Amino acid sequence: MGEHAEQTPEAETEPRPKRAEIDWRRTREQVFSFLATLVRWVGLIFAAILVLHVIFTVGEANPDNGIVSFVRSWADVLSIGFKDLFTPSDAKLRVLVNYGIAAIFWLVVSGIVAKILRRIGGGLSS
Repeated sequence: MGEHAEQTPEAETEPRPKRAEIDWRRTREQVFSFLATLVRWVGLIFAAILVLHVIFTVGEANPDNGIVSFVRSWADVLSIGFKDLFTPSDAKLRVLVNYGIAAIFWLVVSGIVAKILRRIGGGLSS
Protein backbone atom coordinates (compact mmCIF):
# COMPACT_ATOMS: atom_id res chain seq x y z
CA MET A 1 0.00 0.00 0.00
CA GLY A 2 2.82 2.37 0.89
CA GLU A 3 4.59 1.65 -2.39
CA HIS A 4 1.81 3.26 -4.38
CA ALA A 5 1.91 6.41 -2.30
CA GLU A 6 5.60 6.92 -3.06
CA GLN A 7 5.16 7.14 -6.84
CA THR A 8 6.39 10.37 -8.30
CA PRO A 9 4.22 12.54 -10.50
CA GLU A 10 6.80 12.12 -13.28
CA ALA A 11 5.68 8.51 -13.77
CA GLU A 12 2.19 9.70 -14.57
CA THR A 13 3.33 12.22 -17.18
CA GLU A 14 5.31 9.74 -19.29
CA PRO A 15 3.76 9.49 -22.73
CA ARG A 16 1.95 6.28 -23.49
CA PRO A 17 3.00 4.42 -26.59
CA LYS A 18 0.65 5.18 -29.46
CA ARG A 19 -1.56 2.41 -30.73
CA ALA A 20 -1.02 1.42 -34.30
CA GLU A 21 -3.61 2.79 -36.65
CA ILE A 22 -6.05 0.18 -37.93
CA ASP A 23 -6.21 -0.11 -41.68
CA TRP A 24 -9.93 -0.78 -42.05
CA ARG A 25 -9.73 -1.21 -45.80
CA ARG A 26 -7.11 -3.94 -45.49
CA THR A 27 -9.09 -5.57 -42.68
CA ARG A 28 -12.22 -5.58 -44.85
CA GLU A 29 -10.26 -7.09 -47.73
CA GLN A 30 -8.91 -9.84 -45.48
CA VAL A 31 -12.35 -10.66 -44.04
CA PHE A 32 -13.99 -10.86 -47.45
CA SER A 33 -11.08 -12.85 -48.83
CA PHE A 34 -11.47 -15.32 -45.96
CA LEU A 35 -15.23 -15.56 -46.58
CA ALA A 36 -14.66 -16.11 -50.30
CA THR A 37 -12.16 -18.86 -49.58
CA LEU A 38 -14.55 -20.46 -47.11
CA VAL A 39 -17.38 -20.41 -49.67
CA ARG A 40 -15.14 -22.03 -52.30
CA TRP A 41 -14.10 -24.79 -49.89
CA VAL A 42 -17.69 -25.47 -48.85
CA GLY A 43 -18.71 -25.73 -52.51
CA LEU A 44 -15.79 -28.04 -53.19
CA ILE A 45 -16.68 -30.28 -50.24
CA PHE A 46 -20.33 -30.43 -51.33
CA ALA A 47 -19.28 -31.37 -54.86
CA ALA A 48 -16.86 -34.00 -53.52
CA ILE A 49 -19.64 -35.62 -51.47
CA LEU A 50 -21.86 -35.78 -54.55
CA VAL A 51 -19.06 -37.24 -56.68
CA LEU A 52 -18.32 -39.84 -53.99
CA HIS A 53 -21.98 -40.84 -54.06
CA VAL A 54 -21.78 -41.28 -57.83
CA ILE A 55 -18.61 -43.37 -57.50
CA PHE A 56 -20.15 -45.53 -54.78
CA THR A 57 -23.31 -46.07 -56.84
CA VAL A 58 -21.60 -46.80 -60.15
CA GLY A 59 -19.04 -48.98 -58.42
CA GLU A 60 -21.80 -50.86 -56.59
CA ALA A 61 -20.44 -50.16 -53.10
CA ASN A 62 -22.09 -51.95 -50.17
CA PRO A 63 -25.10 -49.74 -49.25
CA ASP A 64 -24.98 -51.03 -45.65
CA ASN A 65 -21.45 -49.68 -45.14
CA GLY A 66 -21.34 -46.73 -42.76
CA ILE A 67 -19.33 -44.49 -45.05
CA VAL A 68 -21.50 -45.25 -48.06
CA SER A 69 -24.73 -44.59 -46.15
CA PHE A 70 -23.30 -41.38 -44.64
CA VAL A 71 -22.29 -40.08 -48.07
CA ARG A 72 -25.64 -41.12 -49.57
CA SER A 73 -27.60 -39.27 -46.86
CA TRP A 74 -25.60 -36.08 -47.38
CA ALA A 75 -25.73 -36.41 -51.16
CA ASP A 76 -29.53 -36.65 -51.04
CA VAL A 77 -29.65 -33.36 -49.13
CA LEU A 78 -27.06 -31.61 -51.32
CA SER A 79 -28.65 -32.67 -54.61
CA ILE A 80 -31.45 -30.14 -53.89
CA GLY A 81 -33.73 -30.13 -56.94
CA PHE A 82 -31.47 -32.19 -59.17
CA LYS A 83 -32.12 -35.61 -57.60
CA ASP A 84 -34.94 -36.47 -60.02
CA LEU A 85 -34.26 -34.00 -62.80
CA PHE A 86 -33.66 -36.73 -65.38
CA THR A 87 -35.22 -40.18 -65.07
CA PRO A 88 -33.46 -42.64 -67.36
CA SER A 89 -34.35 -46.29 -66.82
CA ASP A 90 -30.80 -47.21 -65.73
CA ALA A 91 -30.38 -46.34 -62.02
CA LYS A 92 -26.63 -45.83 -62.32
CA LEU A 93 -27.04 -43.43 -65.22
CA ARG A 94 -29.75 -41.56 -63.27
CA VAL A 95 -27.40 -41.06 -60.30
CA LEU A 96 -24.48 -40.15 -62.56
CA VAL A 97 -26.39 -37.47 -64.45
CA ASN A 98 -28.47 -35.96 -61.65
CA TYR A 99 -25.87 -35.95 -58.90
CA GLY A 100 -23.18 -34.94 -61.41
CA ILE A 101 -25.21 -31.90 -62.39
CA ALA A 102 -25.70 -31.07 -58.69
CA ALA A 103 -21.92 -31.26 -58.14
CA ILE A 104 -21.29 -28.91 -61.07
CA PHE A 105 -23.98 -26.59 -59.70
CA TRP A 106 -22.22 -26.33 -56.32
CA LEU A 107 -18.87 -25.65 -57.97
CA VAL A 108 -20.28 -22.94 -60.21
CA VAL A 109 -22.40 -21.25 -57.55
CA SER A 110 -19.64 -21.26 -54.94
CA GLY A 111 -17.25 -19.82 -57.53
CA ILE A 112 -19.66 -17.01 -58.41
CA VAL A 113 -20.37 -16.18 -54.76
CA ALA A 114 -16.66 -16.23 -53.95
CA LYS A 115 -15.92 -13.86 -56.82
CA ILE A 116 -18.66 -11.49 -55.65
CA LEU A 117 -17.30 -11.55 -52.11
CA ARG A 118 -13.78 -10.79 -53.33
CA ARG A 119 -15.05 -7.83 -55.37
CA ILE A 120 -16.99 -6.47 -52.42
CA GLY A 121 -13.94 -6.86 -50.22
CA GLY A 122 -11.68 -5.20 -52.76
CA GLY A 123 -13.52 -1.94 -52.40
CA LEU A 124 -16.23 -0.26 -54.39
CA SER A 125 -14.09 2.71 -55.41
CA SER A 126 -11.50 0.62 -57.27
